[in-house]
Amino acid sequence: MTKVLGISGSLRRGSYNSALLRAAARLMPEDSTLDIASLRGIPLYDGDVEAQGIPAAVSQLKEAIIAADGVLLVTPEYNNSIPGVFKNAIDWLSRPSSDIKRVFGGRAFAIMGASPSAFGTTLSQAAWLPVLRTLGTQTWFGGRVLVARAAGVFDEAGALKDATVEEQLRQFLAGYVSFLRRPGG
Repeated sequence: MTKVLGISGSLRRGSYNSALLRAAARLMPEDSTLDIASLRGIPLYDGDVEAQGIPAAVSQLKEAIIAADGVLLVTPEYNNSIPGVFKNAIDWLSRPSSDIKRVFGGRAFAIMGASPSAFGTTLSQAAWLPVLRTLGTQTWFGGRVLVARAAGVFDEAGALKDATVEEQLRQFLAGYVSFLRRPGG
């Protein structure tokens, strides 16, 4: 069984990215699962807080990443870049620096996202690349999901209603899971 951990970079209850992540969990290939993690409860990074110990929400997310075969980041795009709440969580996950290799080193990450804009999350996804490279991940580049005009792709309840996007997502997930299952993966 291939186990993927998905993280939405949005805290908003009606988030398109959280809706995309829920759709991905439903469309996973056979013999694979996608568990959804939350950024809720992770405080703003503060070295003084770190000196008193890593917050429980951060430790729990670290352990979930370590237990997964791969990590799927589902990123919004704020002001043409990475959302602060999402970057903050990754910064916490890299503390102490001695944990970087254990949490990120060589782990297979994939990125996708949804946006109400006409451009999807192109710039946010690109902005993640130097961060993931610095942390030593193996980023999968075999497919892209850049959901543009997301308001028309999901219904009022947050369910994916666009058949084209659903098929694109299904193909993306199949490619990513195949990447995770490669010899030595």
